[in-house]
Amino acid sequence: MTEPSGETAPEAPEDVEPTEDVREGTGTAPAGTTEDGPEATAGEPDAAEGAGETSEKPAEDAGASDAPGLSEAQAELAAQRELRARIEARKAEKGGPVAAGAKLSGTAADLLAAVRAVEGGAAKGSAFYETAAPVPEPSAPERPPTAPPGPPAPERPTGPAPATTAAVREVLARGGAPETLAGPVAAALGEGAAAILLDDPWQLLAVAGVRPEQADGFARALLGPDCGPGDPRRTVALTVWLLEQAALRGHTALETATVCAGLAAHSVPDPEEAVDTAVSEGAVHLFREEREEAPEKEPDEEAGEKADTSDESGGEPPALLGLDRYALAEESLAEGLARLVRTATADAWEGSELERAAGTHGLVLHTGGEAARAEPVALAAAARERGLRALVAVHSDGGRRALGAAGTEAVTVAALLAGAADPGRDEDGALALDLLVVLDAPQLDVETTATLVESLPDGCRLVLSGDPEVLGAPGAGRVFADVLAAKVCPRIASRVPDPGPLGELVSGIGVGELNQVEAPGKEIVIVPVRDAGEAVHRTVQLVADSVPRAIGVPPERTQVVTVGHGGSAGTRALNAALKQRLNPGPGRFGGYDPGDRVAYAPVPGRTVTGTVLSADAEGLRLRCGDDELLVPKERVESALRHGWALTAHQAAGTRWPAVVAVLPGDAAGGLSRPWVYTAFGRAERHLSVVHGVDQALPRAVAEGVAPERTTRLRPLLEGLLAAPEE
Repeated sequence: MTEPSGETAPEAPEDVEPTEDVREGTGTAPAGTTEDGPEATAGEPDAAEGAGETSEKPAEDAGASDAPGLSEAQAELAAQRELRARIEARKAEKGGPVAAGAKLSGTAADLLAAVRAVEGGAAKGSAFYETAAPVPEPSAPERPPTAPPGPPAPERPTGPAPATTAAVREVLARGGAPETLAGPVAAALGEGAAAILLDDPWQLLAVAGVRPEQADGFARALLGPDCGPGDPRRTVALTVWLLEQAALRGHTALETATVCAGLAAHSVPDPEEAVDTAVSEGAVHLFREEREEAPEKEPDEEAGEKADTSDESGGEPPALLGLDRYALAEESLAEGLARLVRTATADAWEGSELERAAGTHGLVLHTGGEAARAEPVALAAAARERGLRALVAVHSDGGRRALGAAGTEAVTVAALLAGAADPGRDEDGALALDLLVVLDAPQLDVETTATLVESLPDGCRLVLSGDPEVLGAPGAGRVFADVLAAKVCPRIASRVPDPGPLGELVSGIGVGELNQVEAPGKEIVIVPVRDAGEAVHRTVQLVADSVPRAIGVPPERTQVVTVGHGGSAGTRALNAALKQRLNPGPGRFGGYDPGDRVAYAPVPGRTVTGTVLSADAEGLRLRCGDDELLVPKERVESALRHGWALTAHQAAGTRWPAVVAVLPGDAAGGLSRPWVYTAFGRAERHLSVVHGVDQALPRAVAEGVAPERTTRLRPLLEGLLAAPEE
């Protein structure tokens, strides 16, 4: 193959080895590097930042910016708060105690700036603004206008009271912690934050980014010799912290043995006792999932084998530990899906296999590649012709635009939940829908999906569609994979292949084969490099010169995808080099200039991409697709980063005319088949692979499996919906 610049490159696609996204950050971070950017990462190297900074931001998702008077982040967070309130109310009705420890769940993205002060004392982004006038905190969002009438909810402050923050600042100063943490600590611990810290200094771990060793130093300063590694307050806080870190990697629960090992690594003298204490205090939950005994295996007389009754599936499953928020979300989601299955009225629909399945079932799964997205969209159109209220929801605004004319009636999941794209509500407050089709379903985390299902009325049909080979959700959970594995509803596999050389290449990767593909139109180009410095240089050359000249795709339509945020060829290094070449400037607005491409995480685990328009006293104004977004100036540093280069998790759910996948040698360890499949599959017309990982690419495609996430959704669904044995 020939690279766009006209130079000859090796033709064997085996040399095009992509590196896996190593997510870093505050969100659901997959196992990999940790970042300080706005993305949330989930159990894999590229997860989105809301879950751990190793996460990636989905590109060009305008989200719910249309909501009048509300920011996208406020509206979505309000929707999630309403869901949790409903779940807790239902739990109380059942007589179950409301678990303690909920105060330990903070909003990671909002706390990043303060955490950086703990780790390095970085200045706040607001210091760079020429207009420093304070901006009043926005009021809490109201219910969408389409909601059923009722008494207005009282206004609630969005930040801690000044007196609370001042009291926390005093305690932090006594313990030698940065006073800049006062706001995040007050927000995480509530009105009595100062008293809580004095009584239990390890509650400082409730602030995202604070490390155990930092909390230990703070505790020693406050408590003196009275504290030790086995202090129950310390062990409980560490147990919660370990589970929160696991959520950043995509887990909704962990085996008790794994938690005990983590506690031992932090010098807890008796990890088992520590776990028991955390459970008894209600800080975490202990789960023992029941598993049916496997039938005895008949002896194979010809082979002379004896019956083996010790199969792993027949053994007792390990006990799991989980946080209240994810336990409630998984239980609510399982119950909600079971409700849809049981309340749907079977109807004989004529048409495709997918249409017939949707006519007779309340929950249907559909799998396939990019070309297969047309099938569920056609299903929604056919349902409308039958007089049904049908809606298509996608992961990102870029995914909506990729649907073409059909995308005009599609909405993003974020906009739907925030009320910015509300199709109306029935008398019970549920969405007025008969059929909801969700594309890009693998990108749904458990909390978002629980909120979505909770909003659907009885009898509504739900079709989840997506490619099971792509990287999983940036947040905690693996909803699509769990529902597929549970086998509790019809699963329709598309037979529509992705077209052209790129479709052939990506389809082969999906089955573990890195095939040599003929690309007469320069659809695929391999650019070998020797080191990270050369990788950065060649990437800039491709984006700025070669691809526009040879392929006809301008730089603003070309997306760079790399393995992680850190490293010599991560998103930080690449974005710095690309900004210098494509939009040089002093970065006078918190490090950004008008015209900069950016990636913004309005809430942990979700990213939108756009371009900087301007800045004022309120913050930074972005153009994201057809919409304008405002990034409050206090969130610029924590939730915004340059967006010429993204990780694969950030890019999932969106495609671009041209993609440059950067695989430097130091990223070989982060490669997996899902990473390669996702990164290469973001390209519509052209893919350049800046390749410096030698044989790590074919090995990753053949053998590289992304880390498994520990979740409880599958057994919960099986318990509710599995067909009884005949």
